[in-house]
Amino acid sequence: MEYLCDSNAYGKNTDCMKYRLADAMKQCMKTAPVEKITVKEIVEACGITRQTFYRNFKDKYDLINWYFDKILLESFEHMGEGETIYEGLVNKFCYIRQEKMFFRVAFKNDDQNCLRDHDFQLILQFYTEKIEQNTQRQISDRVRFLLEMYCHGSIYMTVQWLLGQWKGTPEELASLLVAAMPEELSAMFKKLKLL
Repeated sequence: MEYLCDSNAYGKNTDCMKYRLADAMKQCMKTAPVEKITVKEIVEACGITRQTFYRNFKDKYDLINWYFDKILLESFEHMGEGETIYEGLVNKFCYIRQEKMFFRVAFKNDDQNCLRDHDFQLILQFYTEKIEQNTQRQISDRVRFLLEMYCHGSIYMTVQWLLGQWKGTPEELASLLVAAMPEELSAMFKKLKLL
């Protein structure tokens, strides 16, 4: 992920320091699983003190979640650029592919703060807002049930793709996820001209 920070801004801008720590974490992830990485290794890779680390994050999982949020929010912005759900998914997966190594490692160690649940909340909110903005009313309990089931399945298959368990392009994955959408949701998205 690219971010705008010049070397003079690192100490002054909290986000710049957080991105530096995220880069250090990603460097550590290349050689060790998350559970074996220590804060000491992260700060050494970053060239800062432990005190600076703890001013920004509670622990390494807090750092991972922060960076995960930044990447996901950016990927949802790319998803929102698509006119249809399919185009949005392709945009999201192309963007996520740029950070594939981070996602692979983060999802492999999913027990601490449960990134899948976090991703679920973000994607459910994204789809709910799309529907409610276009219909000008709150979604029904039935639609929410279908949407929750669909979002869980979508996340599961996205993680399978990131972990290399399912091979395919972002376009193929997006196409299959659209095809797997429950009929009632699909009809609703078509009516709203989102599919």
